[in-house]
Amino acid sequence: MASGSFSEDEGYLDGQLLIAMPAMGDERFSRSVIYLCAHSSEGAMGIIINQRAPNISFPELLEQLKIAPSEDRISLPSAVNTMDVHLGGPVETGRGFVLHSADYFKAESTLPINDSVCLTATIDILRDIAKGSGPTKALLALGYAGWAPGQLEDEIQSNGWLNCPADPELVFDHAINRKYNRALGSLGVDPIRLVNDSGHA
Repeated sequence: MASGSFSEDEGYLDGQLLIAMPAMGDERFSRSVIYLCAHSSEGAMGIIINQRAPNISFPELLEQLKIAPSEDRISLPSAVNTMDVHLGGPVETGRGFVLHSADYFKAESTLPINDSVCLTATIDILRDIAKGSGPTKALLALGYAGWAPGQLEDEIQSNGWLNCPADPELVFDHAINRKYNRALGSLGVDPIRLVNDSGHA
């Protein structure tokens, strides 16, 4: 599939990255990188992987959900204390979604997206992460991005998004601020030039 283009006969974009272009009119998605979890004739669903949720840390979220009270924080695995909470998109912002490595799987609740990335949206995965028995790599997001049937295809055609294969190393990278430029770089696109050539990506 050619990056940045879409046609019905090429199939769907599950497991790809969407990179917001300057032509993207919706400010909520400015400079966003989205991991596309599901894409079909019924619409699309993805998680923004480069926006931090304001004013909440992962240990604070565990405390709010009564998974790990504040007095238990000292016993949490060290990775939990450094894990970011992402703003996954404007839909269902009170609900948590975890993108994670395929070494963690719950038959009743985990959606495998490809060989290396899965999605789980139940509280059990947060409990397992807090106990140190969760996936090796994980990205927690509040909310998701959603598209009605045909909407994403229209946005791609009108230069709102570029798409490219998703590198799991980029998806789970803790350096959130580098993800946009890294995703563009994987396509050989210079972000500075992209701004100057707005609309011609």
